[in-house]
Amino acid sequence: MNTPALLKAQSLVNAGDIVGAESALANLAETEGDHALVEALDHFPAKDLLAIIREYDCSKESLVNLLVTPEQFAQAVVLEKRYADLSHEQLRGMINSVIFRDDADPAEFLYAISEVDGGYDALADYLSERTQRIEYFYRYATFDLFEYGDDAKTQAIDDDLLNLTRESESQSSPLDMTNAEDHDWMEVTCILRYQHPDIFREVLLKLRARLKKELAQQEAFMESIDELPEGVLDNDKPMPTQDRPDFTGLEEESAL
Repeated sequence: MNTPALLKAQSLVNAGDIVGAESALANLAETEGDHALVEALDHFPAKDLLAIIREYDCSKESLVNLLVTPEQFAQAVVLEKRYADLSHEQLRGMINSVIFRDDADPAEFLYAISEVDGGYDALADYLSERTQRIEYFYRYATFDLFEYGDDAKTQAIDDDLLNLTRESESQSSPLDMTNAEDHDWMEVTCILRYQHPDIFREVLLKLRARLKKELAQQEAFMESIDELPEGVLDNDKPMPTQDRPDFTGLEEESAL
């Protein structure tokens, strides 16, 4: 399907005019209906769709963000890693803006992402800054680090993550979801645990592996510092005589 609107949008993306590309797709919806845009996005390159979605501006409405399907979005979102954004801020903003739109089912979008090659890594990237909080939530069913909540539900559990399934995991209560409705990482974590526990399991395993690797790298770095020759890191080490500035005569001149 190579409609003029699609070809124009692709050309504008390649030229770096993301706003113009989104406008071309929006015009398609305005002239032929929303269904035409949804159908067109099935034939729109995922990398170009990603370029448009990641430029989301919360100050204005985006028809692409409002109409993109879970499957179309999943194909695009797994390509975010190509941008090498170590903070993953763009990824989080992009996911939040789409899966929490008014008519969307976040669980459906999260499932679609998990079904695409690289989807688990994308979800782990989304949650990467919250590993310890998510681990705590897994054990105590609360994000509050200072209180356990209902004793019957939040007792510390043995690490049985590999056996976490929809059959073994209890469903969340309305109160659980209400307390975590931030349209952000906490709500995503709750949805994954209680509606897609198998996905939650795989994502948490990835987060654990990443944290373990980071700690090992930090430990290796500290060990390398300890092995440096004595005095290398000593800022108080006397400056070699030849490198010292010459203040000869300075006292005599200031006295005058």
